[in-house]
Amino acid sequence: MKERAAMPDTPERAAAPGREAGTVLPAAPDLLPEALADARSPRAPELSPYVPERPFPWNGPVTPYAGEPGTAIDLDRVLRLSLAAPAGTPGRLRPVPSAGALHPVRAHLLLGSGCSLPPGRYVYDPRAHRAHRRGPAPDGIPPGALAVLTVAASRTVAHYGHRAWPLLLLDTGHAAAALALAGATTADVLVSLDADGPLLSAAAGLPEAPEWQDVWPGTEPELPLAAVRLTHPGSPVEAGPPLSAWAARSRASAPTPQPGADATPPRGLAAARHLLHHIAAVRGRPDGTWHPAPRTGEPTDQDLLTRRSAPPEDLNRPPEKELLSRILATAERVLPEGPAWTVALGGATPGLYAAAPGRPGLAVRAVGDARPTLAHWAAGQHWIGTAGAVLLAHGCPEDAPRATVRSSHLAAGYAVGAAQAHATALGLRSRPIGSWQQADLGAALGGTPGREWIVHGLALGAPPTTAATPATTAATAAATSAPAATTPPTASAAPATPPGEEERP
Repeated sequence: MKERAAMPDTPERAAAPGREAGTVLPAAPDLLPEALADARSPRAPELSPYVPERPFPWNGPVTPYAGEPGTAIDLDRVLRLSLAAPAGTPGRLRPVPSAGALHPVRAHLLLGSGCSLPPGRYVYDPRAHRAHRRGPAPDGIPPGALAVLTVAASRTVAHYGHRAWPLLLLDTGHAAAALALAGATTADVLVSLDADGPLLSAAAGLPEAPEWQDVWPGTEPELPLAAVRLTHPGSPVEAGPPLSAWAARSRASAPTPQPGADATPPRGLAAARHLLHHIAAVRGRPDGTWHPAPRTGEPTDQDLLTRRSAPPEDLNRPPEKELLSRILATAERVLPEGPAWTVALGGATPGLYAAAPGRPGLAVRAVGDARPTLAHWAAGQHWIGTAGAVLLAHGCPEDAPRATVRSSHLAAGYAVGAAQAHATALGLRSRPIGSWQQADLGAALGGTPGREWIVHGLALGAPPTTAATPATTAATAAATSAPAATTPPTASAAPATPPGEEERP
């Protein structure tokens, strides 16, 4: 990639061809490259029947949270600060972001001793903030809590079509970050984004997706994608989390059958489930790699409860570069082997910035205002063209193997979740950006096409101040006179997306 290059026009890439309804799905290894290209193409999602939110399907006995503060892992606090819907609200907008505010991620809790719930298998209802017991724990399970994160894909696929499956991975990464951030102040936290999906299913007492409807007809399959473990600070940890011990137990209680859940899935939903099941399967290291959750600016409980996706009009003021460098460092530090990171900045010095090598601060990667191009790439969300700054995760080549596709998206969601919490603690406004089309950042900067695709983003804005008007006016004037990137020629044809309805996280 060329240092200090200007952003050139980006050639339009052809959309991947679609298939007729009812055709037989190819093997998932053959489906993945085409599905990845299709999700990144400008092809608009097809209209689908609306899928309403169904009642929470798990209705096992509700166990109240107990335990004295400091004597057990406080699951009441951890879940309330991470996944719970705020009390007294419809529950659509929560601290943890989700594409379209659909919240497809579910948390299955596998608990040993030392938690504020008795040992056993549970599933968490975020609307009621309740844990439903599904079965006992195996003998000899070590202390601590293990959360297996699954996705129920139907509503996200109905809303986003062929673009849904990457968004489900991003959603899961955000949920993992929310749990890790809430737990890290009082517990040691490990996160796995690459544990074997079938092993996670067995550990949670769930059938694998291909056999789910045969085992539990009339219920919606859930696909496991990640796991988070909490243990007491300083307690000894065995070689790996006890997934195999949990998997050895018999299957736990079933969800309640619901009307519509037993219907033959549309081809798009079947393809998304088929693909996610495939990319979550791991050979060689089924227990996965477990990473300690880093401390990310020490957000307070209030920061975790109040973080939200800000409305676009609150994101127009560029943050200070020193604050941006701290947020960029957070994203890079969360998972060093994850995607690469760049910041697009507006204001008086528009351009693309990366972390300065060997010293604090930012280094110029390209000059000119990239935000109009980013707005075109991000499903035509024109408000991004005036955002103060946009943090970008990029990588995941077009020929990436399934493990890279899975880890790139999960790690991007996980890191953006941590970065958003850090931004909230610093007083900044933020809004995750999930869906990207034709967003070949590497090629736009003169690199080899197909190697550096934008996977995820986080729009950032400084909070309004009493001096906001003159400062904004000066910044706008300076940005107007600065060299700007040329928006791709197709940008004018991109449909405007109403604020608040765009694709996110």
